[in-house]
Amino acid sequence: MEFLSYGKQWIDEDDIKSVIDVLKSDYLTQGPYIKKMEDEICQITQAKYCVAVSNGTAALHLAVMALEIEKGSEGITSPITFVASANSMVYSEIIPVFADIDKKDYNISPSEIERKISKKTKLIIPVHFAGQPAKMKEIKEIANKNKLYIIEDAAHAIGSNYEDGTPVGNCNYSDMTVFSFHPVKTITCGEGGAITTNNKEIYDKLILLRTHGITKDFSKFKYENEINPWFYEMQLLGYNYRITDIQASLAVSQLRKLDRFKKRRREIVKKYNNAFKEIPYIVTPFERESLDSCFHLYVILIDFKQIGVSRKQIIELLKNKNIGCQVLYIPVHLQPYYQEKYNYKLGDYPCAENYYKHCLALPLYPKMTDSDVTYVIGNLVNIIHQ
Repeated sequence: MEFLSYGKQWIDEDDIKSVIDVLKSDYLTQGPYIKKMEDEICQITQAKYCVAVSNGTAALHLAVMALEIEKGSEGITSPITFVASANSMVYSEIIPVFADIDKKDYNISPSEIERKISKKTKLIIPVHFAGQPAKMKEIKEIANKNKLYIIEDAAHAIGSNYEDGTPVGNCNYSDMTVFSFHPVKTITCGEGGAITTNNKEIYDKLILLRTHGITKDFSKFKYENEINPWFYEMQLLGYNYRITDIQASLAVSQLRKLDRFKKRRREIVKKYNNAFKEIPYIVTPFERESLDSCFHLYVILIDFKQIGVSRKQIIELLKNKNIGCQVLYIPVHLQPYYQEKYNYKLGDYPCAENYYKHCLALPLYPKMTDSDVTYVIGNLVNIIHQ
């Protein structure tokens, strides 16, 4: 049978046609599809503005840069995330401080955020782990009380809704929200990312930063008084973080399937939960009441000691059955760079470290059939009960 990866894109004929149409057009990059992609994301998230960029890490980098936070300040994020969440602060010479996770939903804990706030704290980057939104109402209250910026890392959460029923990315709880469209994410455009905001000043700055800090808009020129067709001004030190029309066309096609993808992901999660809920050695994902998450990952916790089989053995045994699993994530504070540069060490974040000891992500993507899901369940249960 086909190998079942922990995550995988689903590309259909509509997606292929969309890309071919761009390949036959006059614009392969910096053309009309980028605006179409941004408009589609604004419609889905209900945010006022969107800036599409080359990948999710670029989105995080530019979001932090746009705030122009003083060097040497501190920013708080989760240790259970991909390294880019913290790296985005380091790029701007902001000191990353981690706040431990909630034991139930594995998202950053609001009470731990409060505990980590110092006079240097200027920013919070909550991560919507596995697609489940963090407790944004509480985090927003903490930020308001302490005059802190918020950038939501929603790399996992396009299509998810907060507890108030509104879509992730509307920026009602933050200054900006960032998304990723890597092939293992809910929708993909190969690589790609986006930033949403309701702040026009931030939006204008992001547009500049995305393209070398350059503008060709005469109305925004600082020194040129004459309209000339060749003229442009570099007003900030920006980056080449542009996305291509080829990618944007794929993103537009994929975004229009988001509801269908979400429905199927939740169906698979339900099947997994029902199969594993009575097994004492497995903890299934917890979803807070009133949330409507578009699950990017299906992560269980396994008591490997009790079943007498190591995580490495389980991964290898499942791989032999064409089932791919993943460990997401190694706590960022335990990465050598963060231990050596910022003196983090084992024991600093016990909830995150305990999660890491027991976590395993099983295959979850819309293209999986019911028989695929049953096959994964059966093989894992057989290993546990052998």
